[in-house]
Amino acid sequence: MQTFVNVFLGFFIFESVGAAPISDTIIYDSEFYDIPLGELPHPFPYDGNKQSDQVETEVGAELPSVIQESFSSVSLTEETEDEASTPKLIDGSSAQGSGVLGPQTKDGLPTCLLCTCLGTTVYCDDRELDAVPPLPKKTTYFYSRYNRIKKISRNDFSNLNHLKRIDLTANFISDIHKDAFRRLPQLQELVLRDNRIRQLPELPSTLTFIDVSKNRLGRRGIPNEAFKNLDELQHLYITDNNLDHIPLPLPESLQALHLQNNNIQEMHEDTFCKMRDFTYVRRALEDIRLDGNPINLSKTPYAYMCLPRLPVGNLI
Repeated sequence: MQTFVNVFLGFFIFESVGAAPISDTIIYDSEFYDIPLGELPHPFPYDGNKQSDQVETEVGAELPSVIQESFSSVSLTEETEDEASTPKLIDGSSAQGSGVLGPQTKDGLPTCLLCTCLGTTVYCDDRELDAVPPLPKKTTYFYSRYNRIKKISRNDFSNLNHLKRIDLTANFISDIHKDAFRRLPQLQELVLRDNRIRQLPELPSTLTFIDVSKNRLGRRGIPNEAFKNLDELQHLYITDNNLDHIPLPLPESLQALHLQNNNIQEMHEDTFCKMRDFTYVRRALEDIRLDGNPINLSKTPYAYMCLPRLPVGNLI
């Protein structure tokens, strides 16, 4: 019995000693153990504000030197002075110049923001404008109908060498500078319908279409021989103007002449034809409208002998 107890106690003591830690047998396998962290040759670049994935990128994914040089040569946030100060449009032009948006209007907006620009056509219809806005230099067709424009100044269309059509229908225009259209080298169509114009300005010889209907030209509103040198004019509309005569001479190129609803009371026999040349034929002029005038066309039958068609009007 005593032997059994001794064996049990001995086994218990052996197990207790084996389970106790032996501190002086631990070996730290590092040659830098005794060196402070700040003196390590390659310390980890730790920043407490960085996320762990940023730290891993800096430690294990260093950019090649060639790539680093390309990034360091130009700062990502650096801009040239011009780029920083002047916004560029899609075509690379400046919004402050005469690019796609055009020059600025008196309201501080580029014309093509105030109006609508499609290619080289500018639409300013029904915008309550009281003056012609500055237009881009490459404008070809300009529409500014149903506005409040009262005056056409000398320089409203200056330097617009590509302009082919001007339509200012239904404004309040009463005053047009005599040189407002004369210096436009490619102007073909001029529409000033439904305004308050009392005097026609000088017209460029390139015009093929003129509509000044529903104005106030009256007896003196059309200068003598106003259309004489318009050798390409094909359509001339001067209805509802209280005219008392047919403006002469008319160019040979004319195809349509609308003078209805005026105050024309008489017509000469050589208004359209040449009384001394019975072989003369005016084939181009096929459309003459004189209806709505107090004139009896039957009194001057020889005035139409050279025309392909009789004028429309009162024959009684």
